[in-house]
Amino acid sequence: MAAAMATAAMAAAASSRAFLRPHGGLLLPLTRPLRRLSATAASASAPVSTAAPGGVVDVLRERGLVEATTSEALAAARPGELKVYCGFDPTAESLHLGNLLGLVALSWFRRCGHTAVALVGGATGRVGDPSGKSAERPELDVAAVEANSDAIKSLVAQILGRVPEPAHHSQPGTNQQPLVNSVAGSSANMGSFVILDNYDWWKDITLLDFLKEVGRFARVGTMIAKESVKKRLASEDGMSYTEFTYQLLQGYDFLHMFKNMGVNVQIGGSDQWGNITAGTELIRKILQVEGAHGLTFPLLLKSDGTKFGKSEDGAIWLSSKLLSPYKFYQYFFAVPDVDVIRFMKILTFVSLDEIQELEESMKKPGYVPNTVQKRLAEEVTRFVHGEEGLAEALKATEALRPGAQTQLDAQTIEGIADDVPSCSLAYDQVLKSPLLDLAVSTGLLTSKSAVKRLIKQGGLYLNNIRIDSEDKLVEEGDIVDGRVLLLSAGKKNKMVVRIS
Repeated sequence: MAAAMATAAMAAAASSRAFLRPHGGLLLPLTRPLRRLSATAASASAPVSTAAPGGVVDVLRERGLVEATTSEALAAARPGELKVYCGFDPTAESLHLGNLLGLVALSWFRRCGHTAVALVGGATGRVGDPSGKSAERPELDVAAVEANSDAIKSLVAQILGRVPEPAHHSQPGTNQQPLVNSVAGSSANMGSFVILDNYDWWKDITLLDFLKEVGRFARVGTMIAKESVKKRLASEDGMSYTEFTYQLLQGYDFLHMFKNMGVNVQIGGSDQWGNITAGTELIRKILQVEGAHGLTFPLLLKSDGTKFGKSEDGAIWLSSKLLSPYKFYQYFFAVPDVDVIRFMKILTFVSLDEIQELEESMKKPGYVPNTVQKRLAEEVTRFVHGEEGLAEALKATEALRPGAQTQLDAQTIEGIADDVPSCSLAYDQVLKSPLLDLAVSTGLLTSKSAVKRLIKQGGLYLNNIRIDSEDKLVEEGDIVDGRVLLLSAGKKNKMVVRIS
């Protein structure tokens, strides 16, 4: 089906008048070499469970991952018939939790035997998607966009590559080599994944050719009717022409990949519906063929309607360079009971039968609080950070638990220093210092009276050891590896004290 649609698309384009005529050279070759991203798919164990019986759309719908589709024909697709892409603009050096649903959805398409395409917006990232934004994005310089693009490609390759990879998959209609290596022993029905950058085709397109060959097929009334555009036009700041054209840029990405690579499905969050349908409309009008589809999934929201993925410190990043696996794990461990089952369905690959068992266990007497949250945190951390990242998070979580018997070392404490408040003090300021004074001077607590109350309640810890006396002095043996201390006020409030 996918091959047939791609062949029909190319045949229609070839038989009709020339598509995007040359401007000093061939503007849109059918087989142009793209920048490659070499990615070795890691064989780390994927989260338990395989796809449920039925098509991929049925699987996604059962898990609450379908908001809308352009056609129910998608539900009938058999393994290998779909090439599905999701776009990620490089507005930062890492993707964040809001992008996680796109990666999960792409992984489900792979698990159901289809090809997943992650498109990094090296070109569109220089414009900025207005969808869901109340004001125009700050402009990024070229160097920042390129650096962000490279970082995101590497991150996506790591995350998608953790699913067992089959033999090489060629790209019909192109002379590209596969972008991903295979992993021995992987499942034969697992689809492949590809990472592309839309700057590879946009860098050679001139404005005049684009306006003549694409812009004239776009109806301004239809573009203005898009929900994302209407909201911005009604706002005080309005909308720039640059942002107004974004839906055409994204629509053309779909057309380009449909025509040259057989990509026939675009997926995205519900706020991307206008951009997705702009692409399917361009394909129908310019190539005069059917077969391009769109699917949206709900935005990642909590039960109260607010966005899930923001913390007091800002975005929950997927890159371990910006947020440690420990902090990432802790964020999911803190999900309230009212949200945890739904997040298990949409963010993990655990079977629905097992999720139902977990839900029922929460209602039984003797249920240990946060048991399901722990499973959620483990599954999502494994998907994003791999087995090594999960092991790091679990080690830190256990070692930093007040009262834990785990022997603390400086490396473990330093590993969370970026995720919790910290300070630096001279060695002679710490040694023989009353812990009462240290807890206040470091900012762990606001007053000595607060420290005394906490000690009486059994909530003050030094290196996870409960402090029972107000007269406790810091001894040489308390300074871990001669370099660091960990103060804790209860389970959550911590302070890392570096000793210089």
